[in-house]
Amino acid sequence: MIFKSSATLRGGLMLVGGMSIIGLVDNFIRFIADEGGVWQFYLMRALFSCLLISAYFIYRKRQLRARHFWWVAFRSMLAATAILIYFIAISFLPIAVAGAILFTSPIFLLVFSVLIFGTRIGGWRILAVISGFAGITLVLKPDPQDLSIFVLVPALAGIMYALGQLVTRHKCANEDTLVLLFGFFFATGVLGLLGIVVLSIFPSLQSVGAEVPFVSTGWVNPSGEFLFWTMVQGIGSLIAVSGLIRAYQIADPTYIAVFEYSFIVFAGFWGWVIWNEVLDPAAITGIVTIIMAGVIITIRTARSEAA
Repeated sequence: MIFKSSATLRGGLMLVGGMSIIGLVDNFIRFIADEGGVWQFYLMRALFSCLLISAYFIYRKRQLRARHFWWVAFRSMLAATAILIYFIAISFLPIAVAGAILFTSPIFLLVFSVLIFGTRIGGWRILAVISGFAGITLVLKPDPQDLSIFVLVPALAGIMYALGQLVTRHKCANEDTLVLLFGFFFATGVLGLLGIVVLSIFPSLQSVGAEVPFVSTGWVNPSGEFLFWTMVQGIGSLIAVSGLIRAYQIADPTYIAVFEYSFIVFAGFWGWVIWNEVLDPAAITGIVTIIMAGVIITIRTARSEAA
């Protein structure tokens, strides 16, 4: 059964709670995209979040120190890159579609478990992986004329996210949750600053990426709306991501990853309420296929490890 222990149940509930928050605040990314670029958003949100976390450590007289610095740094960069790619995708895809592709992570999680840790899988999970990738194709549109390189971007986010989950569980399980949270937001700040610097040195890149202005926009004078939505998104992310990190520390990702699919429900609901986004039948079929593949992988893996 999925709830192998109370830790699994607590981890699952933490994931659902975190995803309910992220499903709402991620819809605000489009307000931010109308006012500036992803690099400036990433940098300013990181400054805000890291200051809050640092202030808490100072207030509690605790040291902000990682036990395994390089693993924390690696894990932080994986997660920051995955979410960066996902945010970029939100600017030109419905959030439920971008989220569905991001949360193919259980599929990639199983693939990496086989390749890295030699996990043995049977026919059901092989079928689930194949079905999951078929679902990705449906979500991204099967018509080659509608398929661009930008539509494929969220799949890379799913790969990076799955690797981050593995590192969190196997190398960072004993790290302080807030240290991992600080590492994540610090990494987002590094990526944001890097993007701004590159666009400043090579302004011609802004015209090259004109198809996705959220990516090609460098530093602009931040408007009050940009600052407001960045702060709201940052606070929501701080609360939610801390819960996600803790969930993967206390429970095996193979058992609880399925609860991340609740994000698609929350994101789809708020996307409909805020942006009036209605998915076509092919996208809905693909999302359902991806969810079913993830559920099968989770249940079969749980049974295999319990045997």
